[in-house]
Amino acid sequence: MITSTSNQKIKRIVQWNQKAKQRKQDKVFIVEGPRMFLEAPKSWVSEVYVADSFWKKCRIQDKIQQYEYEIVADDVFKKISNTMTPQGILCVMKQPVYQLGNMLSKENPLLVLLEDIQDPGNLGTIFRTGEGAGIDGVIMSRDTVDIFNPKVIRSTMGSIYRMPFLYVEDLCATIGELRKKDIDVYAAHLKGKNYYEVQDYTRGCAFLIGNEGNGLKDRTADAANAYIKIPMEGQVESLNAAIATSLLMYEAHRQRANE
Repeated sequence: MITSTSNQKIKRIVQWNQKAKQRKQDKVFIVEGPRMFLEAPKSWVSEVYVADSFWKKCRIQDKIQQYEYEIVADDVFKKISNTMTPQGILCVMKQPVYQLGNMLSKENPLLVLLEDIQDPGNLGTIFRTGEGAGIDGVIMSRDTVDIFNPKVIRSTMGSIYRMPFLYVEDLCATIGELRKKDIDVYAAHLKGKNYYEVQDYTRGCAFLIGNEGNGLKDRTADAANAYIKIPMEGQVESLNAAIATSLLMYEAHRQRANE
């Protein structure tokens, strides 16, 4: 049993929880809780840590024993947990790697493009809702919040395991690549002339969503095929980025389901 916070493995986990640079360098990320453990692809799991009290009463010991695991004293487990109420099990995972071609392999792919999204909850919710709406991948600008941030991971509710994603250096260049492949790119924009439900999303298409505070950069928005907007009543100017993205994804889902 690990009983000291000065243990080198414990120190590494604390670093991975706190520092995106260290996660990127070591190509790992952290997940917590029984559900995230049970849903994890086996090939991704690198190490498993279990709080002593959780181990003594848990019903999944047989599944935990399939991996390299360590029992950790409860007070030490609190040190490595990133939640107010630790769930008793934590896993070190290998970071997956996807290519744009993976996302475009399906006929008429449906994608989401994100420029500089900063809120971890928004990004995680977009991943979770995107899986529910049946999208084929999420492409992010390099300044979008780290997908492996523990808060993002929690917000995905397991969709991190199943939703292909990619960070790109030049989002405009990627939009150009998509358009060359006959994929229509729609920028969610206040200056849009057409409401979002007017467009046809049954072809290959992608929704372009901007930063929570500043929206899309002009250069990025202008790279799209067209601007679209969401109807607004009262004095509301725009919706939360995750909610706006959800509306667009599910409109595409509705149209495709009714083909």
